[in-house]
Amino acid sequence: MANVLLARHGNTFGPGDKIVWVGAREDLPLVEKGEAQARALGEALAAAGMRPARIISGPLKRTRRAAEIVAELTGFDGEVRIDDRLKEIDYGAWGGKSDEEIIANWGEEALAVWRDEHRRPPGADWTPSEEALAANARAVLAEASKGEGLSLVITSNGILRYMYAALSGPAEDAKVKTGHVCGAKANERLFWNLKPEDAPLSDLR
Repeated sequence: MANVLLARHGNTFGPGDKIVWVGAREDLPLVEKGEAQARALGEALAAAGMRPARIISGPLKRTRRAAEIVAELTGFDGEVRIDDRLKEIDYGAWGGKSDEEIIANWGEEALAVWRDEHRRPPGADWTPSEEALAANARAVLAEASKGEGLSLVITSNGILRYMYAALSGPAEDAKVKTGHVCGAKANERLFWNLKPEDAPLSDLR
């Protein structure tokens, strides 16, 4: 059974940029810091002597570019698999809006439901459905766990919350910061939301 390293892509906003919700329709590229975060992941894997047996990425620019950088730095000689099930949630009317704009339109409680409780706010016009997102997370994890070696899965924050729910293990905050990684083995969380250089990558050998 393969071990799985889950990674969130790096930053899509630079200094001075307005920070907004970036979903499936906001197909932003990595900024300079985001590319550096992808390099940090590739370098950490290379330093640990770990070359992924497979790399699976979401279809958006930010995840594809992160996958390209890691593949190059680790000497990965396969083809990066693009999986639409790893595409970020479409946040509907929330997409492209700042936290302040969301609070003004939908209230602070609606924002807190997602940020603190990791639940879709009531009435939010997000897609796919909760059931589809949960099923996709389980299916991708099951497929990534097949075979031998290490599977690297690169996706976005919203999708990673469903990955968290699909795995067992110690209770932690489900949120994953940009450029951070999570490890899973035999459908159990080993670590969550760590910088690549701080993560116990050797646990995934």
